[in-house]
Amino acid sequence: MDLDTGIFVFEILGVIAFAFSGAILAIRKCMDLLGVIVLAVTTAVGGGIIRDVILGTNPPMAFTSPEQTAIACLVAVVIFCAVAYCQKKGIDSLFHKLDLYMTIFDAVGLAAFTVTGVSVAHGSSDGYNLFLYVFVGTLTGVGGGVLRDVMAGVMPSIFVRHVYALASVLGAAVCSLLWQVNSALAMVLGAGVVVLIRALAIHYHWKLPRIKNPDKVGIK
Repeated sequence: MDLDTGIFVFEILGVIAFAFSGAILAIRKCMDLLGVIVLAVTTAVGGGIIRDVILGTNPPMAFTSPEQTAIACLVAVVIFCAVAYCQKKGIDSLFHKLDLYMTIFDAVGLAAFTVTGVSVAHGSSDGYNLFLYVFVGTLTGVGGGVLRDVMAGVMPSIFVRHVYALASVLGAAVCSLLWQVNSALAMVLGAGVVVLIRALAIHYHWKLPRIKNPDKVGIK
């Protein structure tokens, strides 16, 4: 698999995965069809738009190559119609594991956009800049999810989920460090690290330290 093919595959996987998670969250928030589409598209392309703004790509690629937006819209409509059909027919078995579905698709989207962010950062810089690659990769991975959660009125996942943003950081670091060896392999391994860490964190309930009951020390 050459680099261009790898980037394309990861981008499509990320768009489908994040569009799914955005559409499901919108449906849970009882949004109408337009709301479902908007939230799915925002989740799918939001991280890439933030990445392009930081790297000075004007206009962002989401506006010059609307294929990703079209795919996200299609995913949103399919999910909306499937849920509406199941509701009408009284079928509840298809979506009774929504939390599991959202977790899987969110992890795939996070991994895919993390490594594509690293790839775009590499292409936009003249010299080697590890901090830039990791920062842009992480922001690309988590950006769409943050916009999704803010628009839906919930606490962003990167602040509350089990080792979420950290998984993106580590995956971006692996991808960046291996890039000079083999870029396609670096993307596969970097994405694999993100998915593996997310899976282990969920299974073993890994959490970063946090202050519990801050009101007991006068913080309200």
